Amino acid sequence: MFAYLRVSGDSQVTRDGFPRQTAAIKKYAVANKFKIMHFYREEGITGTRETMDRPAWRDRMTALHSDGLKTVIIEKLDRLSRKLMVQEAAIAEMEKHGFKLNSVHEPDLMSDDPTRIAFRQMRGVFAQYDKSQIVLKLRGTRERKRQQTGRCEGRKPYGDREGELEVIRQIRRLRSEGAGYQTIAAKLNELGISPRSGRRWHPFTIRQILGRQATQPTK
Repeated sequence: MFAYLRVSGDSQVTRDGFPRQTAAIKKYAVANKFKIMHFYREEGITGTRETMDRPAWRDRMTALHSDGLKTVIIEKLDRLSRKLMVQEAAIAEMEKHGFKLNSVHEPDLMSDDPTRIAFRQMRGVFAQYDKSQIVLKLRGTRERKRQQTGRCEGRKPYGDREGELEVIRQIRRLRSEGAGYQTIAAKLNELGISPRSGRRWHPFTIRQILGRQATQPTK
């Protein structure tokens, strides 16, 4: 079987998320006499994205179609996504191809029993609600700060700090030469250029920076 892990931000790549998920999945595999053939890690991908169009997820689906394995294990449902519709779409895709998705914390995740389906969907609703509450709390904090100080700028986008514009120019140049996000990230890591957070560059970060820059004038 394969394992699928996800953390939502580049700064979380080196924190507890991956070790915690890995430990839980390994314990589950041992208890159920499963062998994990490969761990697919989704680095810096938010759980509120509207689709499962993600690098590690695509690689895992390709492997399922080509390697003969049929089962994927996750720590819990919100590692798949924090949006109910995305969760259900991903599960439906697995079912369509005869694949199975196991969860350490949610037994019988793909059961066709109506009660189990309702329970699964309720978990998805609560995960989505929990994320929405976090967003509202952060928004409220920013508003209180703005009222107290008259300003609340939030985190500056990449390119605002010293040296970052030169990195952006290098990213643009590599992209104009046909390099993909993965290739650009690997090149920056090879050159020893540090990202703003975390230790390594990741394709999702490159895509975010280029997407943000596309709406701004060239500096």
